[in-house]
Amino acid sequence: MARDFQRSSRVAEQLQRELADIIRSGVHDPRVGMVTITEVVVTRDLESAKVYFTVMGPQDRALQAMQALNHAAGFIRSQLGPRMRLRLVPQLNFIYDTSVARGAYLSHLIDEAVASPEPSGDTPE
Repeated sequence: MARDFQRSSRVAEQLQRELADIIRSGVHDPRVGMVTITEVVVTRDLESAKVYFTVMGPQDRALQAMQALNHAAGFIRSQLGPRMRLRLVPQLNFIYDTSVARGAYLSHLIDEAVASPEPSGDTPE
């Protein structure tokens, strides 16, 4: 019977859980703040991983958090080593995930469009 998931997707799921725990408890940089790991994408050869995250607050906080996380990537990798059963821990590249902010903005636009009054004037029927 064939496997339902590739190994890289199973590793990505485990990385996401472990990264969330390490960032919450091990990274003490005040620029990081409240970070949520939204997705981890690992290459097939498990050499590198793109870690997508969001933060609560304005856009400049997200950029500061991204710089702090990329600066702490070596420390985070060293903490991942004992937790993961991998021969090689992937290189981590932290990327700010704009999808949550974009979704909130689109939802706000839809709410405004629904709440706006009907346009006045003659409308053909």
